[in-house]
Amino acid sequence: MSNYDQAYTDSGAKALIRNRSRPRDILDIIMTGISGACIALTVIPLFAVLFYVLLKGAARFNLALFTQLPPVAGQETGGIASAILGTIMVVLIATLIAVPFGVLAAIFLSEFSGGKVAQSIRFATNVMSGVPSIIAGVFAYSLIVLTVGQFSVMAGAIALAVLMLPTIVRTTDEALQIIPQDIRAASVGIGASNYQTVLQVVLPAAIPAILTGVTLAIARAAGETAPLLFTVVYTNNWPRGPFAPTLPSMAYLIYEFARGFDKTLQEFAWAASLVLVLLVLLTSVLSRWASGQSDY
Repeated sequence: MSNYDQAYTDSGAKALIRNRSRPRDILDIIMTGISGACIALTVIPLFAVLFYVLLKGAARFNLALFTQLPPVAGQETGGIASAILGTIMVVLIATLIAVPFGVLAAIFLSEFSGGKVAQSIRFATNVMSGVPSIIAGVFAYSLIVLTVGQFSVMAGAIALAVLMLPTIVRTTDEALQIIPQDIRAASVGIGASNYQTVLQVVLPAAIPAILTGVTLAIARAAGETAPLLFTVVYTNNWPRGPFAPTLPSMAYLIYEFARGFDKTLQEFAWAASLVLVLLVLLTSVLSRWASGQSDY
């Protein structure tokens, strides 16, 4: 075969390949366009909400917002300082309750259980993660408020802790499972017991990932309103303590101020929404940073 014939044959084969791949290329372009449109439909509402909250909340975003008490109807000035402190207090108490129980439960699941027991507990945890937050509020109301006879910040914290537990258990369980088994074998090989291996080797290695789950749980608890509606009474004053019946909370403040007709109170509700979004964003950034510090 001459060089000319060879060249003609090669060009014909390439043309045939192009003709066969052309429908595939067109399908790839169409599917890429559909995927891009789906991403846009997902991202646009998110940024629209953030932009709207920023636009509405910026009007009252000043130093007084973080230093003064919330206003009452007819008052033009004020802040949300007490609500910020109240939110921090109730979420901190809920974190102190949820983290030890959640981490210990995850350690039991990952290190000391197996078979149907572990599967049942993991299934129950997954179910709990999908339970509406108002159910946790009704649970705390029935178990604590009706038993004690009064509302309390502690009851609200327990309700939030119930919501935080599934996230902490799941993330801690997954964090412990990704630690290589060779590390456990090496620790046991030099004479350490199972408990020493877990507490001194496995758990410290999984701390960055555990912190990620804790911060995500905190972000969810900080924005919950329904559990507090059943467990505390909102107040514009400073928080008094963990057993007080009243609590200034940003989520509760937004609910109370936004449903009224006072324009000033609605502006403060938008400002509180902006602060709450920023706090959630901060916890998300911290969780990303913590997960980035993990070696595994």
